Amino acid sequence: VMVWLRRTTHYLFIVVVAVNSTLLTINAGDYIFYTDWAWTSFVVFSISQSTMLVVGAIYYMLFTGVPGTATYYATIMTIYTWVAKGAWFALGYPYDFVTVPVWIPSAMLLDLSYWATRRNKHAAILIGGVLVGMSIPLFNMINLLLVADPLEMAFKYPRPTLPPYMTPIEPQVGKFYNSPAALGAGAGAVLCVPIAALGAKLNTWTYRWMAA
Repeated sequence: VMVWLRRTTHYLFIVVVAVNSTLLTINAGDYIFYTDWAWTSFVVFSISQSTMLVVGAIYYMLFTGVPGTATYYATIMTIYTWVAKGAWFALGYPYDFVTVPVWIPSAMLLDLSYWATRRNKHAAILIGGVLVGMSIPLFNMINLLLVADPLEMAFKYPRPTLPPYMTPIEPQVGKFYNSPAALGAGAGAVLCVPIAALGAKLNTWTYRWMAA
């Protein structure tokens, strides 16, 4: 009975953390998830998305010990976000109003670093974290270039959930960052290493708690 209970708790814990971490990552991407604020907050998006992805991916990858887990984790988030995109489209918003972040290629790089270093935890944290932090801004800059006109979306289709002080008033093109992809990649690469280490630590604490 105790073995069955421990296994059930183990898998239930994985499911609960998977759902909640997915929601956290998607909400952290609010700056790109809705195109009305995508361009002006790209650096904030890059930092939040790269760190949120890497802490969840490292946690799951080390918890299972299986290369490929990070890609699986990113795939779940991608499917979940496409469902949300469809929901907004059904409400009458244009197809481009919601941009689905590109997580999967960066997660594949994380899995590759874990597999190529023969499942070395510290190499995954250091190499994988830097690769995620550098790649997410680049992939998503390409993603944003495919959006027809974010400013037009901002003015024609404001979100009803936006507070008045966040409602777009005038175009701010050219006033934000000199190089959002470079700033996001640099900050993401630096921050992802300690964040990945935190994910590894959470994995260790959880494993000890499960074994107790």
